[in-house]
Amino acid sequence: MFRIVQSIVVVAAVALLPVSIQAQSVDDVIASNIKARGGLEKIRSVRSVRTTSKLTVGSFRAAYVQENKRPDRVREEAIIQGMAQVQAYDGKIGWQISPFSGRKDPERMSQDDTKTLLIDADIDGPLVDYQEKGHKAELAGHDSVEGTDCYKVKLTLKNGDVRYYFLDSDSFLELKIENQSNIRGTVQYTETFFGDYEKVNGIYYPFAVETGDKGSEARTKFAVDKVEVDVPLDDARFSMSATKPDVKASPAAK
Repeated sequence: MFRIVQSIVVVAAVALLPVSIQAQSVDDVIASNIKARGGLEKIRSVRSVRTTSKLTVGSFRAAYVQENKRPDRVREEAIIQGMAQVQAYDGKIGWQISPFSGRKDPERMSQDDTKTLLIDADIDGPLVDYQEKGHKAELAGHDSVEGTDCYKVKLTLKNGDVRYYFLDSDSFLELKIENQSNIRGTVQYTETFFGDYEKVNGIYYPFAVETGDKGSEARTKFAVDKVEVDVPLDDARFSMSATKPDVKASPAAK
């Protein structure tokens, strides 16, 4: 009986408050997400970020460092036994060093392979100023992530790829992102989970990240050791002109 009464109350409330419900828009939800992260002014004030993590894939272990610098620069390193697999984007081109494949010199990456780097290079995240970046956002209703109710935001990127953001309906922080990316004519479906948020310099960052193919239990896990904001980063670290990764200088290699 209680459930029946509760349902009647909910229906009545919806009928009486159509304006409030209709007022909820995708921009409202995105604005709440930005505010929850630390606020637009604080996010835009960040000039650089270095994230140091431990990477785990099954029994495989590696140190992992991601460095971002405004505008649109990123460098990612997976470091094992003094050697680093490097992928970077300098604002114009993506490049990589693959020592485990016998390639110790930097080489240019294809446009498809650079897609993820382009997203990672956005230091603010794609939802911030999404319209100015050429993306399109829609509110796709509600969904749950491991039992937690979430707002579901569909973001169609400028390049045609699609991302679904699952934002906790209470905290408005990201719990999951589902990605649909067209790579060499084939659509690939991946998902990334976020947790253990901690505040660093007034902004919330996830300290636990897991990513893999959608629906697969096999995931790459990142356990973040620290996030450093506004660290000095030389532009040369993002440039293809570098001949080798400076592993000794990397915090993860120590």
